[in-house]
Amino acid sequence: FQLVSLLLIGIAAWGIGFGLISSFRVVGVAIAVGIFLFLIALVGLIGAVKHHQVLLFFYMIILLLVFIVQFSVSCACLALNKEQQSQLLEVGWNNTNSARTDIERNLNCCGFRVFDPNETCASDCFRNHHCQPCAPIIEEHSVMVLRFVGGIGLFFGFTEILGVWLTYRYRNQKDPRANPSAFL
Repeated sequence: FQLVSLLLIGIAAWGIGFGLISSFRVVGVAIAVGIFLFLIALVGLIGAVKHHQVLLFFYMIILLLVFIVQFSVSCACLALNKEQQSQLLEVGWNNTNSARTDIERNLNCCGFRVFDPNETCASDCFRNHHCQPCAPIIEEHSVMVLRFVGGIGLFFGFTEILGVWLTYRYRNQKDPRANPSAFL
């Protein structure tokens, strides 16, 4: 869990450092989720070391809630068909200017469905007015990315279920440092 959270924070920092992402919302959300996961992992670690029943219960419940959200998002990523992906991408394209600029600059395309030379574009191809529309390029990448994200999400989701089960088992064990005559 700590590794995943540090990886999330590192990828967000890498994206900003190399100029791939300029949207503060995207990076802020990734860093916030990474910090949240790191703190939850720390609670689980402290609960396991101290054999603290309340911290372990809190960790187990939060881990179960994270699993439910992650499993739902992963299944949604894997279940989207091409038409739904296209609609989702168009809504995202129309609602964000900074992401649109990043996409146009990184994928060397202009416009979503059609190239309009009268609009402004951050792409290099805009200077010679021979740009492709961005929709086909984004849709090609989105199919691969959604499958990858869905698969990784399912993998880590099932490891989270394993973590919930192990936490439940460990939480109900008797503390070896406790008084032998104590009940729990």
